[in-house]
Amino acid sequence: MGLEEHMMFLEKMSQLIMSALPKAKHSSLFNDFVESEFFLIDGDSLLATCICEKSLKQGQQLHFFYVIECYLMDLISKGGQFAIVFFKDAEYAYFSFPELLPLRTAFILHLQHNTTIDVQTEFSGCLSQGWKSFIEDSYPYYLMVADEGLNHLQTHLFNFLIIQSWAIKVNVVLSSGQTSSILRLYAYLMPSMYTNQTFFKEACETISLLKQLWPEGSDIRRVLCVTSCSLSLRMYHHFLENRNKTIFDQNTDIQEVESNCLNMMQEMEDLCKLHCLSVVFLLHLPLSRRACARFITSHWAQNIQTFLKMKKWCEYFILSNINIFEFWNLNLIHLCDLSDELLLKNIAFYYENENVEGLHLNLGDVIMKDYEHLWNTVSKLVRKFSVGKPFPLRTTKLSFLEKSPSPIKDTSKENIPNLGFIPMSCELVDKFVGDILKDLPFLKSDDPVVTSLVKQKEFDELVHWHSHRPLSDDYDRTKCQFDEKSRDPRFLRSVQKYHVFQRFYGSSLESVSPKVVVTQAVKPKSNFSVPKNKKAHETKAEIITRENKKRLLAKEEQKEEKKWNAVSFSIEEEMKENLISGIKNLEDFLKSCKSNSVKFRVEVVALTACLKAWKEQCRGKGESTKDLSIAVQMMKRIHSLMERYPELLQEADQQLIARCLKYLGFDDLTSSLYPTQVVGDDIKEKKMDKYSVGMGPVRFQLQYMGHYLIRDERKDPDPRVQDFIPDTWQRELLDVVDNNESAVIVAPTSSGKTYASYYCMEKVLKESNEGVVVYVAPTKALVNQVAATVQSRFTKNLPNGEALCGVFTRDYRHDALNCQVLITVPACFEILLLSPHRQAWVKRIRYVIFDEVHCLGGEIGAEVWEHLLVMIRCPFLALSATISNPEHLTEWLQSVKRYWKQEDNNTMGKNRNAGYCASSHKYQFRMKESYKVRLVLYGERYNDLEKHICSITHDDIYFDHFHPCAALTTDHIEKYGFPSDLTLSPRETIQLYDTMFQFWESWPRAQELDPEKSIHCKNKIVIKKLDARKYEESLKAELTSWIKNGHAEEAKMVLRNLSPDSVFSSGNTVKMFPLLVEKLRKMEKLPALFFLFNLGDVEERALSVRTSLEQKQAEKRSLKADKEAHDVTNKLRKVKKSIEKQKTIDEKSQKNPRKMDQRLIHEAEHTNLLRTLEKNLEIPQECTYANQKAIDTETLQMVFDRVKFTRKGEELKALARRGIGYHHSSLNFKEKQLVEILFRKGFIRVVTATGTLALGINMPCKSVVFAQNSVYLDALNYRQMSGRAGRRGQDLMGDVYFFDIPLPKIGKLIKSNVPELRGQFPLSITLVLRLMLLASKGDDPEDAKAKVLSVLKHSLLSFKQPRVTEMLKLYFLFSLQFLMKQGYLDQEGKLMGFAGLVSHLHYHEPSNLVFVSFLVKGLFRNLCQPTRKGSKHFSQDVMEKLVLVLANLFGRRLLPAKFQDTTLKFYQSKVFLEDLPEDFNDALHEYNMNVTKDFASFLLSVSKLADMKQEYQLPLSKINFTGKECEDSQLVSHLMNCKEGRVAISPFACLSGNSDGDLFQPNTPNHVILRTIGINHTQAPVLWSKIFDNQGRRMPLNAYALDFYKHGSLTGLVQDNRMNEGTAYELLKDFALTIRSISVSLRELCENEDDNVVLAFEQLSETFFEKLNQV
Repeated sequence: MGLEEHMMFLEKMSQLIMSALPKAKHSSLFNDFVESEFFLIDGDSLLATCICEKSLKQGQQLHFFYVIECYLMDLISKGGQFAIVFFKDAEYAYFSFPELLPLRTAFILHLQHNTTIDVQTEFSGCLSQGWKSFIEDSYPYYLMVADEGLNHLQTHLFNFLIIQSWAIKVNVVLSSGQTSSILRLYAYLMPSMYTNQTFFKEACETISLLKQLWPEGSDIRRVLCVTSCSLSLRMYHHFLENRNKTIFDQNTDIQEVESNCLNMMQEMEDLCKLHCLSVVFLLHLPLSRRACARFITSHWAQNIQTFLKMKKWCEYFILSNINIFEFWNLNLIHLCDLSDELLLKNIAFYYENENVEGLHLNLGDVIMKDYEHLWNTVSKLVRKFSVGKPFPLRTTKLSFLEKSPSPIKDTSKENIPNLGFIPMSCELVDKFVGDILKDLPFLKSDDPVVTSLVKQKEFDELVHWHSHRPLSDDYDRTKCQFDEKSRDPRFLRSVQKYHVFQRFYGSSLESVSPKVVVTQAVKPKSNFSVPKNKKAHETKAEIITRENKKRLLAKEEQKEEKKWNAVSFSIEEEMKENLISGIKNLEDFLKSCKSNSVKFRVEVVALTACLKAWKEQCRGKGESTKDLSIAVQMMKRIHSLMERYPELLQEADQQLIARCLKYLGFDDLTSSLYPTQVVGDDIKEKKMDKYSVGMGPVRFQLQYMGHYLIRDERKDPDPRVQDFIPDTWQRELLDVVDNNESAVIVAPTSSGKTYASYYCMEKVLKESNEGVVVYVAPTKALVNQVAATVQSRFTKNLPNGEALCGVFTRDYRHDALNCQVLITVPACFEILLLSPHRQAWVKRIRYVIFDEVHCLGGEIGAEVWEHLLVMIRCPFLALSATISNPEHLTEWLQSVKRYWKQEDNNTMGKNRNAGYCASSHKYQFRMKESYKVRLVLYGERYNDLEKHICSITHDDIYFDHFHPCAALTTDHIEKYGFPSDLTLSPRETIQLYDTMFQFWESWPRAQELDPEKSIHCKNKIVIKKLDARKYEESLKAELTSWIKNGHAEEAKMVLRNLSPDSVFSSGNTVKMFPLLVEKLRKMEKLPALFFLFNLGDVEERALSVRTSLEQKQAEKRSLKADKEAHDVTNKLRKVKKSIEKQKTIDEKSQKNPRKMDQRLIHEAEHTNLLRTLEKNLEIPQECTYANQKAIDTETLQMVFDRVKFTRKGEELKALARRGIGYHHSSLNFKEKQLVEILFRKGFIRVVTATGTLALGINMPCKSVVFAQNSVYLDALNYRQMSGRAGRRGQDLMGDVYFFDIPLPKIGKLIKSNVPELRGQFPLSITLVLRLMLLASKGDDPEDAKAKVLSVLKHSLLSFKQPRVTEMLKLYFLFSLQFLMKQGYLDQEGKLMGFAGLVSHLHYHEPSNLVFVSFLVKGLFRNLCQPTRKGSKHFSQDVMEKLVLVLANLFGRRLLPAKFQDTTLKFYQSKVFLEDLPEDFNDALHEYNMNVTKDFASFLLSVSKLADMKQEYQLPLSKINFTGKECEDSQLVSHLMNCKEGRVAISPFACLSGNSDGDLFQPNTPNHVILRTIGINHTQAPVLWSKIFDNQGRRMPLNAYALDFYKHGSLTGLVQDNRMNEGTAYELLKDFALTIRSISVSLRELCENEDDNVVLAFEQLSETFFEKLNQV
């Protein structure tokens, strides 16, 4: 491969990555899924990214390490678990930057020696075998790599690593914060180079000599200083000698050459002396002193560059051969602080400028002694020639620094505004932050900042604008589905239609008969503990009722007797023919039957039939081919008889059971049940073997009957529940509701935890017509589902205008405030709670139910869940299947309830003092409330889940069972034990025992734990699920004790043996997808859900299955059939014409009877032909997955009609006819409902879906298939998704299949814990504004203030974290200051200006603040000029400019910086969004600078709260840089005297010359600020028009909104803007809603009908929605 081909290959590689870049999702690596998930970071990418950091100056090693440690500490604090990898070959990329080589080596050593991070350095490159094995063993979730290096070679190496990772199916995350999708490619090997040998020899000699000079050991800084100085001097000497030889050969003046050489040598010796002195400074000066150093801006002179590079090479060699120092006491702690280039420049500047000019300062004793010691060591190490004495430091006149007009940066002159807070007089502010106000500086009332506060002056252009007019809130603006007041008949019909559909939808969700709820007066709770004396107190009425009940039951029993007598003969006959199908019919009869005596009779009949079939089979066949399913059925019947009807068993029945057990070979059980010898009379003992199942009863039941084992269910009904008998934990929930308590409920998916919510609703509905229950669900799909369930469950006669159930989402609402059960999403409920004028409604809330409460730890909208939980005063139920720290959550919520208890007591005290009468009904209700928060945990799933791996071999798919223990390692068990939710099915338990027995022959407890002898199962005819679980626990405990007691090797063998052989899917998994579905159908594993994580793939896979079925049908269909269909269609057309012709003739002529007959004949023919055509085109059963019997044609048509006009309607209908569907977040709610209803009804049996379906949607199925690996497939999603498998009441077992998911990843999913819930940053400027709005305008001021304080005081982030509380108080103060300066709040905390508009656009901070600042400045007035004077229409150009501005504010979607270099061709779109128009850009810059200034002043004010002890420590390695000052050194005092201007800056950042003035500059990196304040620039409400990644490259914005406005094509966005169609549609809808929201607000605020700005926004809103509706 020649150079040209090399370059071509590298170019192709870049292009491949380029095309994948824009598809990369910009998503958070934390919050949702980094917890407990292991990932890798490429060390060189980390180095390249951090070295480009804007605030870092070259040569500032300690600052560089601080930046790195801040980054890594951030990862660790968010729960990240990672290793850092450095490839040996990656070093070659640095050969053109020798100054980075020693830095890289020190970086590796520092991480290895001073931190606990796992650092991997043994791989030569990403193609080495070792790397491949490492990836296979550790299987990281993703690898973090940079997409651009420091030079071309490094960029190619990074590209190479990215592609190679894709090839081995490892996801890649760009270190500029992008995740990428998976591609495949085979990479090409790059050759390796060798290092210079002679140099290595010199380095070794120097090091061994030093060990003799300093036998007691030393510090790495001293060692590196003396070895690198001596080595570089020797090398330089060598270099000059060689050069001289060349010059001597040319016969020039020898003396001149020699003196020249000597001079050059002395200059370098001087430089080394200065270096030694700078190292002594590092050794003796604390960081607090070094942070005050002057900042020299001059560069090194050109003529010493060669020597500096040489010196860096020497440092690199010494550090990379540090292992030579073994067995010598070398202290490596300060690897992060080996040199400080700015300090060296500072010293050099003093000696060549100030010292020369006559400033002579002493070094101080300590520094002088240490410096002499170092220099003398250097001179001993050089040996070959003599270096000068330690003093004077400068013997030559050469300038090491270039001359510059202002060599010293003066930070003291930086203009820093007057620090201090604007005083406020507001009770709420005092209550929350009063305790810290006394420590903060305040401005005087005559300070210019205070006097210039924006007084609410009417702006000239805005005379007719009433900015303080209260705006309608989001509730009023949300589209009302039906106008509640209308009496229009057409409208009433649509309401009726809606309710009919909702009830139908609800009935598809659960088969519960609707209940009529009647309001009852609340009775005091009767005391259950007092025993009732029944006889004494039974009234006459009660006796009559009891007798009637008895009579009814007897009648019912007779009916069922008759029914059984009618069908028993046919069922018995069928059992003789085919036992299994006969038993199925018999079980269907049992389900419909209520009478126990009839059921008992049926079971006995079944048992007799089974025994007969078993005998016949055993007589007819030999040992080998016994069909054990008959034996299983027999034991099932025995279980049922003995457990469910023990009181009905007669002696004859017991004999029958004993006989059956004997025939199965379970002699011990037989004798325990029926000891007499009656049983086996009819056969001899010898013959008995012929009938036996060939194993013990326990093994047989566990291995073959695992999923049939009887669950421990209670027998005693609960009067509160009609439809089923609740478990103990469910009764606890009912008690919680009865006692008005709150609860956090954690129980597996489909375990029945939602029942409590419906019980709670019913309770509130019964209490009164006023009380309200709010049900908060995370997604709109779940809202629709719950609303339908409520409407089909309950009906109630309510006064006119009141409704039972209402819905409120961002898209629509109906009956939201006049209903008793409101179903909503968190953001909408928050709108109601924060709306000042809805407080009367809020007080009606009796209970709030939070479904899927683990969203509290999610990435988007998590803080809204928090606000809701702390603002509600009533009790709540918080439900989830997946929380790993529920205790912490409960404790936090309990602390919130304590606050409310105190508030309620205060309110009652005030009311009593004011003489209020507490007799009103509502007030009494409040008093009965309980403040207790219970935690209810339940861990047992109803049905077992078994896992399987699908592998592709020879174009076929094979399934391997995956034992859950195979996911574990002995290390994991030793460290964490068995994961709490890792359960085994009974047959997996047996498998575990057998494997343990196999691998440790002399296992002492083998007999004791043998299933037949185990204390949990021994001699039990009926082994229950609980017994099997106890046996499983005892085996797990035993395996753990093996590991802990020295038998880890045996345990390792067991786990290794349980894991399937390494399964690697070769072959195209996409192409094989239809085959996978077909295989599952053949195995009877449908209905199934197939989870994928990419919207496009979800649709493509579903369509590929349909295509494969169509091809199959086409192959089966005969040619004749097509011709027949063609002929019939033609005939139909002719007949239709004749009918129409006949019609017109009939209308014209008088009705002729003969002609009428003619017409009837035509119509009959038409019907007949239609039937023939339908039959011809009918889909054969094997070419569809639809179950035609599941739903009647009429219902199917009704469901289909609802999606007639939706975007994907036609496609979904075509798929549904084949029994296929897809489900993802970008579908319209009607489309989602179509898939959900038909899937639940059993018509659709194959659905591909994204994770949105996992959030609580009720779509249980038989199997769940994970068909795509992704970063989003994590422990949390895995549990949510796999929980759908196994339908309670239909399947006793659920199956989970992994298709194209690597083995190590499967192991991780099974054993990883679900992430812990952590709080998010709870405040934002707009939230503070909304809270102040509520506090100042709330209907009930006291209640409003209490709510606001609750939000401020109780964030989950600050729970038990006093420092965080303090930081949040400071941020709250900053927000108030900001809002006052911007003119949205006055000094009393009341709202003014356009505060209403800002808080209305709260979804989009800080764009909302910027938008209003543009509006106030009159920029939109200038832009929105109509086509001609007096016109109300605006040109296309104006509209496009307006969209450009809005897209820059509200449509911000970043593209990776690298994508701008693309050479790809765009067809319809511009793709990269242009900058704002000039006037807008200037205004934005001004806004940003003002905010940055305010934020910087704020940081300076609060910097005194930093913990300086921690600030002088590195965050991760905790290396301390405090120490004693060298007070006797005048030089130190002179060089380091810049104390002012470095108040809020981290001392580490000060080393690079950063000062407080930098805080006032745009885009200051976060780590520059003191880190212990806990606040950084991300919390400042700035909106930079240009965003740069951490390598300083500009990241363009995606122009999707403007492009769509211009071309109106979704396809264009998919093709050019590289967006998924569904995602693009959602984003555009969001954008359109924002425009509409602005347009409505402006219309409300402006009284001039013809205002241009309002008209322009209205025109834009209209045209944008038109375009959107067209797609």
